[in-house]
Amino acid sequence: MKTERIPSALQLDVPAASTSAAAVSSGTPLELGTPPRFSQPVPGSRRQKNRRKGQSSSSFRQGSTLRRRFATLLQRGLIYGAALVVAGFLFYLIAFIFVNGFPALRADLFSLVYTSENVSMLPALVNTGSMILLTLVIALPLGVLGAVYLTEYTRPKSRAASLIAAAAEVLSSVPSIVFGLFGSLFFVRFLELGMSLISGALTMALIVLPLILRTSQQALSEVPQSLREGSLALGAGHLHTIFKVVLPAAFPGILSGTILAIGRITGESAALIFTAGTAVTLVTGLDQSARTLAVHMYSLASEGLHIPQTWATALILLVAVLCLNALSALIRRFMERRQHG
Repeated sequence: MKTERIPSALQLDVPAASTSAAAVSSGTPLELGTPPRFSQPVPGSRRQKNRRKGQSSSSFRQGSTLRRRFATLLQRGLIYGAALVVAGFLFYLIAFIFVNGFPALRADLFSLVYTSENVSMLPALVNTGSMILLTLVIALPLGVLGAVYLTEYTRPKSRAASLIAAAAEVLSSVPSIVFGLFGSLFFVRFLELGMSLISGALTMALIVLPLILRTSQQALSEVPQSLREGSLALGAGHLHTIFKVVLPAAFPGILSGTILAIGRITGESAALIFTAGTAVTLVTGLDQSARTLAVHMYSLASEGLHIPQTWATALILLVAVLCLNALSALIRRFMERRQHG
């Protein structure tokens, strides 16, 4: 009688099998702790190939994990490095201005009357505040109402919206000296307003109008649509919904644009030299020439006779901008807390 040969992959170890058979025939109990041993898989068999494939896939997963970790660490290092460079440059600039400007601060720099001896900056500081207020009175309503029109009354890709957006982009890319020349030709000469506070404010309104328009439009578009729908469902009209629901919800974003506009007005000098003039007196009317703080610093630096006072003026200008930004940030935080309860 022929016996079938067991395949090599499943062949039992001969000594272990004969020993187990002898133990069974003699009545000796088997030891359960020693299972039968199978022979090693033949090289080139399917089992060996699957084992090699599993080892290769495991090594590939480990390599991809290492690459992802390295890429994450590299990105994090680049982000932190860039932030550190920007913060370090900012602190260096502030420290440099403070070191050069603080020793030059004197009481006569804040005299009410400007003379060639004290080169007081107080009239210029007051004129800067007047320029900011008058510019915002002109530009802020136009920018916010324009943003309301683009967000609430036009379709996003309509011809009017595209035209206004293109005009805002063009105005935001024009250099300030071009605005100064336009203001000198149109407001100062054509309208015969002269080099005055109102001419400078109108010119600055053209400069900051695109900034206020874009930031206000972005803030209005971020207001949830559910607020509008809820107000309309309660019976409120469209105009009432805009002024009582949408604008209060978008106020923090509009305030951010206003902060940027204030910083632009405070630091502008090129456009105001041609429109507001360089008079050193304290302005008392809209038709009088007014030197702002940035123009005052430029005039002192160009003369070259009062360089320490120039650094002191730069320090006061920097502190004024920081204080305005801090005050606006506090107002924005208060409004956000009030809205969220």
